[in-house]
Amino acid sequence: MTQACLSCHTEAAQQVMGTRHWTWDYENPHGGERLGKRTMLNTFCIADQSNEGFCQSCHVGYGWEDDTFDFTAETRVDCLACHNTGDYVKKGGWAGWPNEALTDLSRAAQNVGASSRETCGSCHFYGGGGDGVKHGDLDSSLFHPHRELDVHMDAAGLNFSCSTCHQTEGHDVPGSRIQGTAVDAHPAITRGSQEARNPATCQACHGSQPHESGTHAQRLNEHTRSLACQTCHIPEFARGGVPTKMEWDWSTAGRLDEEGNPFQIKNEDGYVIYDSKKGDFVPGENVVPEYLWWDGSTTFVTGETVIDPGERVEVNAYHGTPGADDARIWPVKRALGKQPYDTVHMTLLKPQVAIPGNETAFWYNYDWDKALAAGTELSGQPFSGEFDFVETSMLWPITHMVAPGEMALDCASCHADDGRLAGVEGVWMPGRDRHQLLDRFGFGLAGLVLLGALGHGAMRFATRNRSKGH
Repeated sequence: MTQACLSCHTEAAQQVMGTRHWTWDYENPHGGERLGKRTMLNTFCIADQSNEGFCQSCHVGYGWEDDTFDFTAETRVDCLACHNTGDYVKKGGWAGWPNEALTDLSRAAQNVGASSRETCGSCHFYGGGGDGVKHGDLDSSLFHPHRELDVHMDAAGLNFSCSTCHQTEGHDVPGSRIQGTAVDAHPAITRGSQEARNPATCQACHGSQPHESGTHAQRLNEHTRSLACQTCHIPEFARGGVPTKMEWDWSTAGRLDEEGNPFQIKNEDGYVIYDSKKGDFVPGENVVPEYLWWDGSTTFVTGETVIDPGERVEVNAYHGTPGADDARIWPVKRALGKQPYDTVHMTLLKPQVAIPGNETAFWYNYDWDKALAAGTELSGQPFSGEFDFVETSMLWPITHMVAPGEMALDCASCHADDGRLAGVEGVWMPGRDRHQLLDRFGFGLAGLVLLGALGHGAMRFATRNRSKGH
């Protein structure tokens, strides 16, 4: 299939092979550590390493089963992963190969097209092992969203595809949570211009002074010096009827019923809150984000990082100096977890959980000792054989599910004692914050002015007849 594509699109495979969609590997410019799904830890499925045969169903290639995969082979590039127009299925456990029982390859090859919400969403909406699990602002409700869910992707309105904002050059898709563009204090990008900027930012289209009309336009534009657009224009995430996982506790995984079989428990809304394979979940819908200062730099805990199990481990940390020109207040999802760590080396561990039929994979034996021994060996991570579980957290930027302007936050959402930015450092909020001595001085001065006015009025009243006599 790929050979047929390359007979005309001769440079396409080499372009794809130079992107993170192919390598799943990236050097963090802020910390220098190797990142990307290939090596990173998370609070969801924990790690890709040793689970490639399952997780790589979302790779833009064929046959990535383990660390022997040939990243230089052009014929391993899967063009249809992004350019199919439907009925092309890559199931978990198939190492990126299409499921021939569910896919008519001949029909798929004859019906190629541009990328779409369907092709991008088939992976990105299901990251973390299920619909809406990971991001909070990406789930299947965005396949055909209404205006109130996302004003840009509104299927009956603007109907943006993902690539409308993530404008791709040479198969390289802009936009990254690892090296985010937290601040873009520039005018809109002129159509056709070649600028070294991220075209996926709000400012790339709307500019840094986006409010053009209305009595508060100037005041709102002044807020862009401190706030990301998303802070006001995405009031909640997971708004489309699909819950996102806010907590995931692996320490309870492995329980079996009285007959020795795995089981699930669902809540009153029909959502799974316990699974023998994965542990306990806390789903969330219409979730109000947390807010923090972010300058685009992020650091991550890796398999080599020494942790302190006495406190919650932040798998990633967003950085930004309050009030700095290069930072803005951003909305984020904070996903809480509980996952295994080595009690001797004090490092988070990489278990093998998902390889079908493998006797060492946790989902098929419910044995943490075997799963951790296999996962650490295959990923080259030291393992003492002693483990426990530690509480973790991970941040995800909220940047999709943009509400229409009339649904954006109003002033009182923040300018109140219990407003949304109550816990954010470096914010002086009129209507909320006060200085006791200054308040006393101001009220005292106002009282003197009032007293003077009343005294003046009383004197005028007392002498009114005398004035008439003259």
